[in-house]
Amino acid sequence: MNRLRVTSGPVPALAALWLTTRGLMLWLLLHDSPALLGGGSVAGEVSRLYASWYDILVHGSFPTHDTLWQYPPGAGAVLLTPGLLPWLTYFRAFVVLTLATDALVTAALVRVGRRPGRSLLGAALWTAGLPLLLHIPLARYDIQVTALAVLSLLALRRSPRAGGVLAALGAMVKVWPALVLLGTPRGRATRGAWGWAAGAGFATLAFFAVSFEHPLSFLREQGGRGVQIESLGGTALSLARHAGWSGEPRFQYGAVELVGPHVRAVATACLVLTAVSFALLVLWRVRARRWSEATPFDAALCAVLLFTVTSRVISPQYMIWLVGLAAVCVTSRHTSQRPVAALVLATTALTTLEFPLRYGDVIDGTWTGCLLMLARNGILAAAAVLSFVRLWRATRPDGETVPATEPRPGSDRLLDQALSLS
Repeated sequence: MNRLRVTSGPVPALAALWLTTRGLMLWLLLHDSPALLGGGSVAGEVSRLYASWYDILVHGSFPTHDTLWQYPPGAGAVLLTPGLLPWLTYFRAFVVLTLATDALVTAALVRVGRRPGRSLLGAALWTAGLPLLLHIPLARYDIQVTALAVLSLLALRRSPRAGGVLAALGAMVKVWPALVLLGTPRGRATRGAWGWAAGAGFATLAFFAVSFEHPLSFLREQGGRGVQIESLGGTALSLARHAGWSGEPRFQYGAVELVGPHVRAVATACLVLTAVSFALLVLWRVRARRWSEATPFDAALCAVLLFTVTSRVISPQYMIWLVGLAAVCVTSRHTSQRPVAALVLATTALTTLEFPLRYGDVIDGTWTGCLLMLARNGILAAAAVLSFVRLWRATRPDGETVPATEPRPGSDRLLDQALSLS
């Protein structure tokens, strides 16, 4: 891929890139039986796990006593959508709808990027960044939830109410899209977005409570999760194995988690760090004085980065969220997050090395696996810190160091170079 100067508007080139990369992703998904590509586990999650949940949901109940069901009730609606294409198998219908949602996100980013003063760099980042995860995005419903978050952010400026509703629907699928409303400008925009989000969330929850049995069954299983081997805490414990720690990996709650002495303390530390992150975001919100058109985008990326880094679980598909939010940020020339977007791309590429390519090393805790996770999570943590610092500086009253109104040419070059490598 040649270096992209997407600000000139190469929509046909983006369309060709999208078709080419999605074709390759689809081919990998249909040929993922080699161990290097996950041994069939990526596609198998749709054809076996999602399909089994569909059989329960279609009869008006959410899964109960299933340790793998850890999602808000809105996830059930997404998993039911393949039923709209009854002439296809569940697997094929799911993939077709995922590709359609991906195309919708791309089209929305292109439409916004072609407006005066905006950039098509966001569409390019999404188009080139998602394939860095190989075929994983096509076999998880994270593209669907990311689409709701992206559309919410893009709608906020013209219709805070619509942005709030979309964020609430996303939060009903996976909780994190509620964070995209953190950066709405004070006053009418915030009242409209947050008020309509609360109303839409309550109405959606009420609908599921009336229409389905056990809509809150996910809470019990979500609370029982431990420290996943791919999380920041998991990286620390994997390194501790080389220093004599007696713990071991175990498959539970749908992921490989570490069990043994001090794991509960590490899990508690992750929760404390999440609480600290939330406090920092609230402090930013209270202290922020300067808003640009990019501030809601930047705050959304920063918030989700902080909550991802401090999570007990950092699954590969989490990177889909960050790629989507980074893409929204760079649609605006006023964003403070261009270097962060480049780090997100780098982390996404490293995530693919971690899973599925070298997942055996990660599970076994070899030095290769430990160093790979240390690099992935280290860059992710650096991106979160940098994101918060730049967001803080861009919105503080004195406006020093990182102006919210001027893009940095060096940051543009950095992101362009990252895209050229993808």
